[in-house]
Amino acid sequence: MNTHDQHNFTSGSDSAALPAIVDRASWQAELDKLLVREKAHTREGDAIAAARRRLPMVEVDPTITLIGPHGPLTLLEAFEGRKQLIAYFFMWHTGQPAAAQCEGCTKYNGQVRELSYLHSRDVTYATFCQGPYEESARYRDFMGWDAPWYSVQDSAEALLAGRPVGEFYLVCYLQHGGRVFETYWTKGRSVEVMSPSYGLLDKTIYGRQEKWEDSPAGWPQLWGENTAEPHPYRMRGRPIPQWSRLAAGHSDDLGTSAPATTSHCCGD
Repeated sequence: MNTHDQHNFTSGSDSAALPAIVDRASWQAELDKLLVREKAHTREGDAIAAARRRLPMVEVDPTITLIGPHGPLTLLEAFEGRKQLIAYFFMWHTGQPAAAQCEGCTKYNGQVRELSYLHSRDVTYATFCQGPYEESARYRDFMGWDAPWYSVQDSAEALLAGRPVGEFYLVCYLQHGGRVFETYWTKGRSVEVMSPSYGLLDKTIYGRQEKWEDSPAGWPQLWGENTAEPHPYRMRGRPIPQWSRLAAGHSDDLGTSAPATTSHCCGD
């Protein structure tokens, strides 16, 4: 049984409109015109990254306490001896079951899996969950994630320094001589860099198939507002990646007893 059948992923491809059919030379000519724009987009991204590398930085208390699998540790220790640290601040609904946890954080954090390339550049990646360690670590185990996972439930306010606690962020740090500095942070759609699935979907003819996209008439847009799946990161009441974990026999028991809420925590 293939993945599509096993998890009953919805698809409108059978009834969707199709692109115009042309000869290969005409098709390649259109692709070449688009390639000019794609290269300009890449060069602009390079220029923005160059500007990011020239930002100043702000000092952060290196002794801020996190909670990990072996108890308390400092922010500096979370670097694991490397020069830089990338931290994803994971939203958390304390006391809620797995189905009610943040669909966006599940999507983005869950796609950062192969860390050796980051490590080769002296960079550590870690999840800073804004919920209690024991409860949230059970979610990490259910999802099969193995990146470092820490609770910042009691230290998020100090780490975020005026930014709203309880929202999702991607934050970059640098350590030098026992001191820690914050060099960059972002949120919203900027964290899509963590989701290669979106980058791949953007290359396809139907794209992400979400309602907000500028697509030709008749293209499938089955996800988003006023659809059967009003949040593009959820399916049948759960964050999408949870379904494959359940199908593989993994328990989603977080030790909580509250019924699942239906609110969505991550905007676009």
